[in-house]
Amino acid sequence: MSHKEVTIYDIARALNLSPATVSRGLKDYPGLRQETRERIQKAAREMGYRHNAFASNLRRQRTNTVGVVIPRLNSYFMASVIAGIEKVANAAGYNLIITQSEESYRKEIAGVTTMFNSRVDGLLVSLAYNTENLEHFEALLNREIPIVFFDRVIDHPSCTSIIIDNQRAGYEVTHHLLEQGCTRIVHLAGNLSRNVYAERLAGYRRALGEFGIAYDESLVIPGDLTEEAGNKAAKKMLTMSPRPDGVFASNDTTAVAVIRTLKQAGLDVPHDIAVAGFNNDPVASVIEPELTTVNYAGDIMGEIAAQTLMKKLDGTPQETSNIITLEHNLIVRQSTLRTNQK
Repeated sequence: MSHKEVTIYDIARALNLSPATVSRGLKDYPGLRQETRERIQKAAREMGYRHNAFASNLRRQRTNTVGVVIPRLNSYFMASVIAGIEKVANAAGYNLIITQSEESYRKEIAGVTTMFNSRVDGLLVSLAYNTENLEHFEALLNREIPIVFFDRVIDHPSCTSIIIDNQRAGYEVTHHLLEQGCTRIVHLAGNLSRNVYAERLAGYRRALGEFGIAYDESLVIPGDLTEEAGNKAAKKMLTMSPRPDGVFASNDTTAVAVIRTLKQAGLDVPHDIAVAGFNNDPVASVIEPELTTVNYAGDIMGEIAAQTLMKKLDGTPQETSNIITLEHNLIVRQSTLRTNQK
């Protein structure tokens, strides 16, 4: 059996038609008789013809492929973002190549290099914890390959960023805890070189200032926001004197770990320590007590990021601002409601 790739010339010889007619028939060209189109497509199926998209795209200098670089795949939020990206990209005829940096600047560089060598038409990026500059993106930008950052972003005049108002969200969480009577609030932050965590901290500090509470650096615990980090932070809180009465964690994974560790130590949440998270992961509504958190839809962020990139690829005029800010909302649940508690 021959493994030679079947071409339109093979089909043309088999049907005694011109290659141009076969090409139009395979594209379902309306100017061709229906009977002829059906003959061509039937023969293509029987002969095992495959459209060579790679060669076609090279001729057009397009691969119809979009690269996506994210910190982690094992994140509900990032999975939601990817679902939104895929929905828009696939509808526009694009495929995705996805890579994760695993919070490593070096792996992010390697992933971006792979995307460049794979000739992606555009790139969607959420930065690793310790990325401090965009030098590894310059090869793409020099080729006018558009880049859109989302969630974890960094300013660049040629790139658009899709974000929420993280400072406002951090302020709202902290303000709510203060309204519930908390006066000594621990903030579990991510890497403060990243915009999202630096801005949430700024919102935390602003709320404290409005209530006349001095900022205490010892109550800010940066970390990698994993379950283990939450367990360690909770154990550290148990040794503090005076003990904190509130926690604002920068993600729900860490907040849930804090609640479990505090409860195992015999403390009541929220009466002894109120706990709030961020991201509204599914775990927030199944932990006991249910977790107060900030909601912003990952799938919507993914859709907006992909739509923005599609417009750049199509040459559609863009908004004058390089920043698109999406809506968020505070969801108040039992983990912070101290009013009328025992």
